[in-house]
Amino acid sequence: MSTAVQNSAVRTSSRTYPNGRKPSRSESSSSNPALSGARVKQTDLILFTTQLSVMLDSGVVLSDAIEAIADQMRPGAFREVTRDLAERLKNGESFSVALGGYPKIFSAMFISMVRASEVSGRMAEMLRVLSGYLTADAETKKQVKSAMIYPIVMLLMAVAATGSLMFFVLPRFTRIYEARGTALPKLTQILVDFSALLGSPLFLASAATLLTVGGFALSAWKQTLSGRKALDWMKVHLPIFGGMYVDTVLTRSMRILATMVNTGVNLLDALDVMKSSCGNYYFQCLWETADRKIRDGYQLSDALMLSPYNGLIASGILQMLRAGEKSGQLGQVCDKISIFLEKKLQNSIRTATSLIEPLMIIIMGAIIGTLAIALLLPVFRISSVISQ
Repeated sequence: MSTAVQNSAVRTSSRTYPNGRKPSRSESSSSNPALSGARVKQTDLILFTTQLSVMLDSGVVLSDAIEAIADQMRPGAFREVTRDLAERLKNGESFSVALGGYPKIFSAMFISMVRASEVSGRMAEMLRVLSGYLTADAETKKQVKSAMIYPIVMLLMAVAATGSLMFFVLPRFTRIYEARGTALPKLTQILVDFSALLGSPLFLASAATLLTVGGFALSAWKQTLSGRKALDWMKVHLPIFGGMYVDTVLTRSMRILATMVNTGVNLLDALDVMKSSCGNYYFQCLWETADRKIRDGYQLSDALMLSPYNGLIASGILQMLRAGEKSGQLGQVCDKISIFLEKKLQNSIRTATSLIEPLMIIIMGAIIGTLAIALLLPVFRISSVISQ
């Protein structure tokens, strides 16, 4: 790295602060409350990080680089946030403290890595690594979302087909039979009654009330420990999708660990970021128990093995972590694990898709087939009904 880059990074973290003291995170957070809760697209954050890395690598001073990036952005919340970051740097704040004012945009990992780069003077390199992490993370999310598109589309098609048959076709048969004073076949009558129930204003009002109350109750329950544990247990053990979810969380966690360890961040700080980013109670417990064991003198692999939640991680991954610790290349091994888990996730997605396709076809066939039989039964007797 060039001397100019190191100097530009050092200047951002060693300025003389107003009143002789460094501003706290809370102070930086309150300087622009209108933007503190702003959110941005992942692609915009990746572009910002990449551009900043390139400009710092070219010897541009950090505050000037951020200001130049802001001038190129389209109008919006992120542009104002970027301009505010540049202004704070000019006023003497360090970059990590300034980023802490926007927790919805810059994650704990992002801020921790920037803070480490301020000490080491390797900010351009750190931002380049961060850009790679954000890009890989966005790609993983895209793959998971893509796997969910097919079953959702099939479900919507089934609902649309069922609704069309029940609310537009069945009523025509009902009017013909009622005009002739003839009873509908049993199956057809059940569907007609069900269709009438769904279209009843009383039923719709009751359903809307129940859904509203249930939604609020579920939201409140999710905030409790028992609710969170139950829902997170379902995410991990859900058929087909449970394995995909576990692979997604582990891929993200190993990628964070590799990124932070490789850039000189303390292992305990990396575990703290992993706890806050996994979003699952059981994985948080896994990293918390590992954190406690490491503080007691254990290696990471041993700490994970001794955790009561070690079933979330395959034994092969634990062996790879142990090998990385013995060779002093934990970061590189974690990077290889994340690549392995990402490929495993891709295979899980393909497997899930191949299983979902026939399952959805069977479900749709059963629904549409039942409706078709209910519609054809009166057709078989329609001539005798009309001739009466």
